[in-house]
Amino acid sequence: MTKKKFILGVIPVRYNSTRLPGKPLCDICGKPMVQRVYEIASLSTLLDDLVVATDDQRVFDAVTAFGGKVVMTSSDHMTGSDRIAEVVGSYHCDYVLNIQGDEPLLIPEIIDEVIIALVTDKKQVMTTSCYRITDESRIDNPSAVKVVVDIEGNAMLFSRAPIPYPRNREYHAMHEHIGVFGFRKDFLLKYVTLPNTPLSLTESLEQLKAMENGYRIKVVQTKYNYQPPSVKTREDLEQVVRILSS
Repeated sequence: MTKKKFILGVIPVRYNSTRLPGKPLCDICGKPMVQRVYEIASLSTLLDDLVVATDDQRVFDAVTAFGGKVVMTSSDHMTGSDRIAEVVGSYHCDYVLNIQGDEPLLIPEIIDEVIIALVTDKKQVMTTSCYRITDESRIDNPSAVKVVVDIEGNAMLFSRAPIPYPRNREYHAMHEHIGVFGFRKDFLLKYVTLPNTPLSLTESLEQLKAMENGYRIKVVQTKYNYQPPSVKTREDLEQVVRILSS
């Protein structure tokens, strides 16, 4: 009998944010954002365990207060992937989901879509998600990361710029990345050791490091009605509160 693969979800959270200080503890209709994301992720049917990884005692205490699992990590990490790698280095798992802590409107089924794409194809080392943009205000917003894929659904480029350029509008569609990444554990531990690359530094998008080093990222266009935004700014937070309040 084939042993079941263990799938761990990790929400990397740091308290300090340049554009929105204290972001993970910002109140969203009576709950801190980290709790909103945790409760959504806990509804995934395919995750075997879920934990928040942070370097801040305030976040640690907040997660403990609502009954979530949380681990304290180093404050030296530059990226969420680095923080997750510290957790999984000594964790017995086969696959890891990076569920970004600024996605309070995430849908749990999207997490499962990313997992399925990762575990059903042994060639895949990294997967993520996107949705088709219908709100034109997202197109020129640099906080909305766009992605273009090849005919097999592998990422060709992630960018904060509006891509692809609509020279022929009858063929045009634009997709925004959703903040969930799936990794094979062995690849994640290798990925965080890769040096930063020109595009990843230029765009400040760490996933470009994998592509520039020749690794494929499978992108699943979700079939669910995902609604942005992820929370990068005070304006994003206010928009999310309006959506959930209504």
